Parts: sequence; C-alpha cells; structure tokens
Amino acid sequence: MNLLSANNISHTFEYKLFSDVTLELNSGETIAIIGMSGSGKSTLLHILSTLLTPDKGNISLFGQEIRDMSKKDLSEIKRHDLGLIFQSHYLFNGFSAYENLEVAEILSQNKIDEILLKRLNINGVIQNKVTKLSGGQQQRVSIARVLTKQPKIIFADEPTGNLDKKTAGEVMQLFFEYCKEKERGMILVTHDENLAHKCQKVYKLEDKKLQQVQ
Repeated sequence: MNLLSANNISHTFEYKLFSDVTLELNSGETIAIIGMSGSGKSTLLHILSTLLTPDKGNISLFGQEIRDMSKKDLSEIKRHDLGLIFQSHYLFNGFSAYENLEVAEILSQNKIDEILLKRLNINGVIQNKVTKLSGGQQQRVSIARVLTKQPKIIFADEPTGNLDKKTAGEVMQLFFEYCKEKERGMILVTHDENLAHKCQKVYKLEDKKLQQVQ
C-alpha cells in the first residue's frame, strides 16, 4: 500500500534548497535521506510531514492529495497517522515522563506498552519529571510517545543524535521491527551514513536534487 507520494517538490528560502523532488513510501518500507548540512534535508522532511507547504509540487498521503483535504481531515491524519521525532525532544517539561506518554495514550486511544518502556530502558525513570531526565532519557521518552501513538508513518530527524552508539542501534532496531511487523513506513533524515544504509532505500540530497543511492 502506498503511504506517501511526493511529486516534483521544490522549495526556496533565501536561496533554492531543492527542486523536482519525487519520492514514494510504501507499507513496511524504511527510507533514509542523507546530505551535507544545509542541503535541505530537514526542510524536505518538514514538507513531507505536512509541517511546511512546498513552493511547488504536491504530496499525497494514503492516496489523497494534501491540497484536496479539509483542515479537519488533515488534522485527524496528523493526530492519528503521522509520528514526528526530532533531535529535540519537545516534551512537556512540567509533566513527568509517564504523563507525557499518557497524553499520547489519550489522543490515540492506544495503551502505553510496558514492554516498549523496558526496551527503551526508561521504565525505571518513567515517573520522574522530564527536567530530571538526562538528554538521552528525554529522547527515549519522546520516541516512546510517538510509538505509543502507533503512527502509519514515522518521520525522524536525527532521532538518535542524543544517544550513545549502542542505544542508538537498539532504538533503530525498534523502529525497523515496528515498520515490518505493523506494515508501517519510516522516513529518516540523518548525517550518519552507516545508520542510513540500514534502511531499505537511501536517498542523497545534493546539488538541489534528490537521488537514490541504494
């Protein structure tokens, strides 16, 4: 099943970042986007995840073009079907880690998975305030929050940037298992080429163009 299609996407800030970007994501598929700093990787991810509107081109989610959706329908898709993970955790600092997960539980109506908490090694600190957690723990809580939602597409921008190499590998394995077992998809932006090449497809954003390299 096709989850996302991007056709002839172009975008400019002070200068043209990229043009004529075309990309497809299908069920169970994992895609990595690599490229030099400043090449527009994060901007492209923001466009694909509907956070930004491209200057040109169109994006379809689950067979329907975004520009044809009502604000209400798009809001529902964002709430239930899209999961965004950034290098910054964007947790609610006034809450405990568990209360942050409860927000995702309420919005998605999916139960918090205790096994997931153990695999992310946050079960022992889950009742602590977010501000009492280390950077790596905060990042793992943010990952748990997204996976609690059980999105159809994960958009991940340097999701393991605050994690040590061993933990980063474990987290990525969790993502890969999730996509395979639940027939979900993931688009990962990373500067780590070793990590990128663990995905099924790898694209490089270079000279304003997106080219598949794997």
